Amino acid sequence: MPSEISPTARALRALEILQTRPGTTADELADRLGVTERAARRYVGILREAGIPVSSARGPHGGYRLGRGTRLPPVTFTQTEALGLVMAVLDSHPDADGDDLVDTALGKVIRALPDDVGRQAAALREHASAAPDRYAARPDTAVTSELVAAIAARRRVLVTYRGESGSEWAAEVDPWAVVVRYGRWYLLCHSHRAGAIRTYRVDRVLAVEHTDLAFVPPDDLDPVAALEEHLGTGWQFTTRVVFDAPLADVAPWVGAQMGRLEAAGDGCVLVGSTRNPAMYAQEWLASVPYPFRVEGGPELRAAVGALAERLAAAVTEP
Repeated sequence: MPSEISPTARALRALEILQTRPGTTADELADRLGVTERAARRYVGILREAGIPVSSARGPHGGYRLGRGTRLPPVTFTQTEALGLVMAVLDSHPDADGDDLVDTALGKVIRALPDDVGRQAAALREHASAAPDRYAARPDTAVTSELVAAIAARRRVLVTYRGESGSEWAAEVDPWAVVVRYGRWYLLCHSHRAGAIRTYRVDRVLAVEHTDLAFVPPDDLDPVAALEEHLGTGWQFTTRVVFDAPLADVAPWVGAQMGRLEAAGDGCVLVGSTRNPAMYAQEWLASVPYPFRVEGGPELRAAVGALAERLAAAVTEP
């Protein structure tokens, strides 16, 4: 432990150690603090002078222990820490509801926060909907906070966004909801730039500028369902793929971002759109373990053809 750490800081660290590990000996305390045994005993003395009851006992079951009823300093959070805590719970525990133990504990933490910090954390918890999965991409807490504040206030915002290709643009949007899906944070909104519903990755939002223009979201808005519906629509290149397998078999392999999957005779058909045909072919279609043919979208047909040629070349005898 660096020498510039103050005696008070080490004493508080000693208090934390004794709280979590009752029965810690002077040798063990010294080792944890990075000081001599004599110095460790001195920090215990500082705690006692501060009115914190610390008892000691010799023998195999001895060591230092805090007295019963010891009141420890309260835990405090900055606004960034509080928002990060809420985001972490939504990332890792998206199914929490009012009766869930994790959700109940989070509610108690938020209520214990100072008003200015607690309001932001409560707004994030209320206005961020979660849909579970396994990936992670954490956006900036400050950007997320600005978006959630606009959602709560129902105020239009101007967002600066960086697309997948690295290009940047500004869009005036009505922010309807923040949704956590596949571990990624999305802004579901109405884009006045596109004149349509759009979903933006929050981790690609570079800046948020508030306006005084109010908006009213759809009365029957289901943020998660709306996001699922629009992830696979509205992009530049249309797609239509027919699978020679029942819908029930194909459905587990097809994400909502690929489009809408419907039964068609003995098989099923996937209709959607994409802005990246190569990714659609290589990462999504190639993972589906059932025969298919691309009936719509010349760009997707070309991407699948290029992938097929590359794979065929990989197994051709020299």
